[in-house]
Amino acid sequence: MNRLKALLIIAFFTLPLSASAQGASIAFGNVKQDTSGPVEVAADNMSINQNTGSATLTGNVLVGQGAMRLSANVVNVVYNADRSQISELKASGKVTLVSGQDAAEAASATYNINTGIITLSGNVLLVQGATAITADKMRVDTKSGTARMEGRVKTVLNVKQ
Repeated sequence: MNRLKALLIIAFFTLPLSASAQGASIAFGNVKQDTSGPVEVAADNMSINQNTGSATLTGNVLVGQGAMRLSANVVNVVYNADRSQISELKASGKVTLVSGQDAAEAASATYNINTGIITLSGNVLLVQGATAITADKMRVDTKSGTARMEGRVKTVLNVKQ
């Protein structure tokens, strides 16, 4: 009977882990991000709409702020009301977010510059060393260096022998 319990415990910890409503909180990146720092952007193309106070970057888009890098096919830049600062970045198409040794991929992402929150959505994959976690959504708090995985979170927990 004890052997059966041991096998069940091992099976539980080596099978994919699923959680949906509660989500999972984790560290993200190796440094806290200073969201007041400059945002550097590079892209193949950029179009500016003076009427809406927005800009669209396309083709090999790379956005950097401090140690954090975000790449995507398209990034829409939204400015604040007086157009003096960027308020939000909306990325889509092969979105990748890298901070330190951590990297995440998703279908889209929104970065609120004022709050420092990056929300990745759509088939999110987070890789931290040998650990991979998938979820429907990931919210990164760049000010605290933490993230929260939400909606059908899955990972594999390996038990050391």
